[in-house]
Amino acid sequence: MLPKSGEHHTVPLSVLLKRESANEKIERPEICHGQASQSKKGEDFTFVKTECQRALGDGVTTFSVFALFDGHNGSAAAVYAKENLLNNVLSAIPPDLNDDEWLLALPRALVAGFVKTDKDFQEIAQTSGTTVTFVIIDGWVLTVASVGDSRGILESAEGGIYFLSADHRLECSEEERERITASGGEVGRLNTGGGTEIGPLRCWPGGLCLSRSIGDMDIGEYIVPVPYVKQLKLPSSGGRVIISSDGVWDALSPETAFECCRGMLPDSAASQIVKEAVQVKGLRDDTTCIVVDVLPHEKPNPPKPPPPKKQGKGVFKSMFRKKSSESSSHADGREDEYSEPDLVEQLFEEGSASLSERLDSKYPVCNMFKLFMCAVCQVEVKPGEGTSIFAGSSDSKKLRPWDGPFLCSTCQEKKEAMEGKRPSGEGEDLGVNREIKNLVADRVPIQRFVQLIDERGLYVLQIRAVFFVGPQLQILQPTLLLTV
Repeated sequence: MLPKSGEHHTVPLSVLLKRESANEKIERPEICHGQASQSKKGEDFTFVKTECQRALGDGVTTFSVFALFDGHNGSAAAVYAKENLLNNVLSAIPPDLNDDEWLLALPRALVAGFVKTDKDFQEIAQTSGTTVTFVIIDGWVLTVASVGDSRGILESAEGGIYFLSADHRLECSEEERERITASGGEVGRLNTGGGTEIGPLRCWPGGLCLSRSIGDMDIGEYIVPVPYVKQLKLPSSGGRVIISSDGVWDALSPETAFECCRGMLPDSAASQIVKEAVQVKGLRDDTTCIVVDVLPHEKPNPPKPPPPKKQGKGVFKSMFRKKSSESSSHADGREDEYSEPDLVEQLFEEGSASLSERLDSKYPVCNMFKLFMCAVCQVEVKPGEGTSIFAGSSDSKKLRPWDGPFLCSTCQEKKEAMEGKRPSGEGEDLGVNREIKNLVADRVPIQRFVQLIDERGLYVLQIRAVFFVGPQLQILQPTLLLTV
């Protein structure tokens, strides 16, 4: 189930920064990492960069990035996202920000970077897609953005387990299913041709079992690239992060994954997790794992077994405090209410698929972004040319000419398609004939589908089918799975 925004308490970022400035002895952590993979289809890719630099005053500071891309229907989307996503995120952050502003800007920049990467990839006309789990570690703060079913999970030194990402499988979220049907898609299981539906819930046309991804232009714009974003502050005792594709999480629980690699260095830990996952279910899918230890400098060894926890595993600490969208970055003199600095503290969480909500100038709490720049692709938008992200909403009549943020024409088209306000691909060279889309939505058997398009003289760019083998090894009627 998708975690809901505001479900857990959060701590104002300014409280944490003041806490650190009052204790200058707290150093930036030591980052140790390792990764391992066993390949089945060759569609999993990782990105690791531990010395990313950004300007800070007259000098520079560094942060680390760890990302996993689990491709489907080919590796093109995963490779493209690996090569371009970080640059697209950083290009959406204004220069010369202090630490407070940088961390506040990250959630919106991640949304813009994900959407731009998706939009640019679709212009290449490749039909593959990818999940993304993208982790930025700056000091003791983790900022995580994710689409799809690859997962990031944290275990603190105190033994608490925290989910850093959302599972965007349709099976897991009624809210996402309702969003897709409201945008013009259909959600259902695969029809084998005899009336029997099998397998996980999928989005039709297309047959993807995810509600969010980068790529997948052949399925429909209601499969959105808008990420779930979470930001956490680790205590000075540190913690361990596991980022893995579904090949791991379909086989292991978070508790099992952490327990099986207890006391190991990151490289060995990643290898052990992959080994355990493959032993449980066999190598049915690409199985990839990144392990990152965030440790104080005086404790370079891997985390030891934690003391017995007073709370159940997977439960967020009760000290989390709700952060409304209207709250400022100031603590309003209430720092004494946050008296447990040794616990993991949540700074930000949002999972809405609405681009208008995620790019609002008040999101998360800052007005540092340039007004007349496209909020997604960062191209200059001259006054009178851009479209407000609120255009078409109930408040659009109240807009003034300078009420941004704004989108350029192509990003506005992307936004409208994602919201179901225009058919996916309408007006584009690769647009799918509406009649074909209706046939696909009905999930007719592929032989009948081919007959119908031949009779009507329709044009199809590509057809993909899947054959299902029954219990007695007979070939069941092939059913249309994907089409562009």
